[in-house]
Amino acid sequence: QDFKDLRALCLSQGLLFEDSTFPAHISSIGPSLLPEDTLRQIQWKRPTELQRNPHLIMDGVSRFDIMQGEVGDCWMLAALGSLTLRKQFLENVIPKDQGFQDDYAGIFHFRFWQYGEWVDVVIDDRLPILNGRYLFVHPRTSNEFWPSLLEKAYAKVHGSYQNLNGGYLSDALVDFTGGVQVQFSLKEPPPELKEILRAADRSRCLMGCSTPGQSRRNIELRNGIVQGHAYTITGAVKIPYKNGWKHIIRIWNPWGHGEWKGPWSDNSPQWDRVEPKYREALLRNKDDGEFWMSCENFQEQFSWVYICNNTP
Repeated sequence: QDFKDLRALCLSQGLLFEDSTFPAHISSIGPSLLPEDTLRQIQWKRPTELQRNPHLIMDGVSRFDIMQGEVGDCWMLAALGSLTLRKQFLENVIPKDQGFQDDYAGIFHFRFWQYGEWVDVVIDDRLPILNGRYLFVHPRTSNEFWPSLLEKAYAKVHGSYQNLNGGYLSDALVDFTGGVQVQFSLKEPPPELKEILRAADRSRCLMGCSTPGQSRRNIELRNGIVQGHAYTITGAVKIPYKNGWKHIIRIWNPWGHGEWKGPWSDNSPQWDRVEPKYREALLRNKDDGEFWMSCENFQEQFSWVYICNNTP
């Protein structure tokens, strides 16, 4: 499907695009993601029906725009959270020639790396709504729609939303970059893991991590970490602490809430011993799913680290 041709056709006919290859139908959701009676209650609505002034992007793209919905696609959203930090990759995945303001025709497109080439994926902007709420990714700002539309395009690549229910973070990192990914088991981590993470952060790699356990159950431990879940690594730094240095890692939960409660978390006493200039630069005390933890706690709580860049 050619985005420009289809949009021009819709504009010339005064119609909003309807994508017959990924229709507003239960088949695009998948037969067993939700109970049958629930599936029948789904309505498909365009952002222009949901909001008076919808935007594709407002004030730039941020990981904090994303809140996971009913489908278990944390593996894809964790990769997407990392993508938002790396503008050189992001502009390739979300083309700039589209929006709700100019030449709006209900059609959008996104690009993913599939089997050795960039594939342009066209969608219409009808989103599944259940009882007035977004069924899948919902934007934190109610009138910003890039996360929901990008998720829909990625569901189309996979055949249905149901097929996003469980997957590999490493695959999504490659799909968003066309890059090369490496992964490290934290059961037997490389001895220089702290340096690897800091170097990857400095060289603007995409990074994610996952916890052990079953992804279908999503058990949240007392310490705030969710089992069988994928997270984004959003920073890795070394700061002066007490009489030495401390390696700490910043991690984001694609649920958009739910944080680590141990040492170096938002309200932990460790921050009181950090110089104000570092504390002010690093600490963001909000329930937004993002938190810091020590490298030691990170290795105890997580099972895998994934690092991806466009060169090895």
